Formats: sequence, C-alpha cells, structure tokens
Amino acid sequence: MNCPIPLDQYPRVLLAHGGGGRLMHQLVETLLLAVFQPEVAWRHDAASLELSSDRLAFTTDSYVVTPLFFPGGDIGSLAVYGTVNDLAMAGATPHYLSLSFILEEGLPMETLWRVVCSIQSAAEQAQVRIVTGDTKVVERGKGDGLFINTAGLGTREQDSALGPSAIQPGDVVLLSGDVGRHGIAILSARAGFEFETTIESDAAPVATAALDLCRQVPVHCLRDLTRGGLASAINELALATNLAIHLESAAIAVQPEVQGVCELLGLDPLYVANEGRFVAFVPAPAAAAAIACLRQYNPAAQRIGTVTGDRPTQVIVHSPLGTQRLLDFLSGEQLPRIC
Repeated sequence: MNCPIPLDQYPRVLLAHGGGGRLMHQLVETLLLAVFQPEVAWRHDAASLELSSDRLAFTTDSYVVTPLFFPGGDIGSLAVYGTVNDLAMAGATPHYLSLSFILEEGLPMETLWRVVCSIQSAAEQAQVRIVTGDTKVVERGKGDGLFINTAGLGTREQDSALGPSAIQPGDVVLLSGDVGRHGIAILSARAGFEFETTIESDAAPVATAALDLCRQVPVHCLRDLTRGGLASAINELALATNLAIHLESAAIAVQPEVQGVCELLGLDPLYVANEGRFVAFVPAPAAAAAIACLRQYNPAAQRIGTVTGDRPTQVIVHSPLGTQRLLDFLSGEQLPRIC
C-alpha cells in the first residue's frame, strides 16, 4: 500500500504538518485515520471506552530507538509490543492504546507511512485497538526523525496483583526464551557496527503466553526484559524483595551468533536488551507445568534459577564447573537508544 500523502508535493514532514492548519488536517485524516479507523478518536478530545472489568492496568512508555528500522522490527512495532508487554506483566489483557508522534521537520513522509503501517500490523497481532493519539512537529535538528509515546489500558483477570511483593523463598525462576537478540540486532544496524550475521530482534508481543501461564499455574511475579537485559531485571527484583536469586548460567539460552558478537565486543549477553522475553516466578511444585506452558510459545523457555533467603538482595550466577559470581547492576549504559 502506497503512502496516501501526495509525495510529489510533500515528500517530507513540514512544520506546518503540526501547525493545526490544512496540512495537519491532511496528515491526520489521510495518513492516520485512514489506517486506524474506526476506533480512533482523534477528531475529538478523548476516546470513550467500554471495559468489561473494573480491575484495570494502565501504563505508558516512550520510544526513541535508533535506527528507526532494524533487523526484525522497527520503532512502530516496538512501541506497540513494549506497551502491550508491560500490561501483560501486570497480568492484564491489553485492550486499548494511545499513540502520539513527535515528528522532526524533514522526516521523509514515506518513512512515516512505513511506521504507521507497521503499527497497524503490530496492533492486529497483539489484538489491541489504537483509540486516541496526537501529532507534534519539532524544528529540524531538534528531534531525531521520529519519537513515539504510547499508553496502554488493560483489564486484570485475577484479583490478586502480580508483583515483586508476592515472590517467596523457594520460588523458581523461568525464562521465556533466549536472550540478547534485540540489543545485538540494534547494534548490527548502526553505522560502524555491521556484522555479517542474520541476528534479528526478539521484539514480539508476549501477552498471550504470559496470560496463558497465569491461567494454568499460580504465578507470583512477571517481569519483561528490556533495557539492561536479564541481569538488570533480576537485580531489581532481588533488591525489591530483599531475597537472593540464584541463576544457572548453563540454563540461560543465548544464540551462538549473539554469543559470538558479545565476545567480540566484550559484552555480557545477560545485560543486553530484549523486547520479547520475560521471567516468571512460580512456586516450585508448579515449575514443570509452567515450563510446559511456556514451551508451547517458545521451545527455548527454561527454568533458570531459584529464590532463597540466604544472601538478601544478591544475584548469584552458578556455572557448570561449580563456580559462582555475583551479577550486579550494570554501571552505565552498554548501548543507548535501544527502545
């Protein structure tokens, strides 16, 4: 499907596309509403929604990834999946998203159209509706092409809230798939870091798998793995619970290509960003059923660790040789502008 904006007249975004006049009206009506109708309420000040439950989950996030397009995804699909996944980590079924663009003057109109089409496809895959939104245009040099903000609204299926406070000693830690592909895919797409690999981002919606898990076994906590990777997420939970989390390094799946790039650049794959992976904390008796559930969605899902009360707030990684190392928070940023 071709961009509906007349590219011979407006090949790039102009300041006037955010000025509230005729060009802004054309942009919204022709390029956005044509894709997201009939749900979008951009003609009005707010969307009127109907929800079947009063147990709501609400989240928001902003996306500033560079480059805008990378192996396995783009900023548009990332914005949908990231917000949907945050809702799923609260045990909520995603229903509605808001979508706000901050566009830089000079952005190719064809690029914006590709992102809009990707958002539409991702929303269909994640089974959410784009119901309201906004566009702003900033002057050339005062943005980075395109930023996106999304907010998500969902309904929780369980009365008890999932979260760090529910984690208990004796819980097992499950990982939904291999780690590190998103961060390495972004790295490979950036100028000066072009590797001859086929690594694609793991960016994907995880709500179906996460909610299915919650229906089949008692789940104490879910956490998706984004910036800072598995290491940062586990450290946050160890600190929040004042418990120790022991991880088995051999159980954590890392694709050989990802491992190779990490070794080449001196990166630890446990700190590399993901956008379609999560950890789940469940009681030990439920571990086998939980793994069986997760492997329906990703064969690489695995039990990777245990929660104990012996070394509060610490994350300890055990190797097959019997050695141990502390896995701390990352100092600084391995790779900025990752999501």
